[in-house]
Amino acid sequence: MAYYIIKIIITTALIVGISEISKRSSLIASLLASIPLVSVLAMIWLYIDSKDTHKVSQLAVSIFWLVLPSLVLFIVLPLLLKQGLHFYLSLSLAILATIVSYGLMIFILNHYGIKL
Repeated sequence: MAYYIIKIIITTALIVGISEISKRSSLIASLLASIPLVSVLAMIWLYIDSKDTHKVSQLAVSIFWLVLPSLVLFIVLPLLLKQGLHFYLSLSLAILATIVSYGLMIFILNHYGIKL
């Protein structure tokens, strides 16, 4: 149980830390946020838990393919905000566009025989 608490504390501290840094410097915060910390932590925790490098490799490949559609959020959100839409509406629409992009990417990958 202590192990899970440690995992939660480390992961939460990173997210809160980046959020606090963003109040002072959006450049540094965005640099830190762009580093795939959550993905790296997920791979570390998976390896520590399983010692299975094949599972870690599969996770890394799946993350690679799903990073591409996640970029839609970072294109759509600023466009909607620049149009004057309310933040939460813009965020909701950007998330919806991202979900659709995930579905499309998974469909395309399945069509070409790439299983995640």
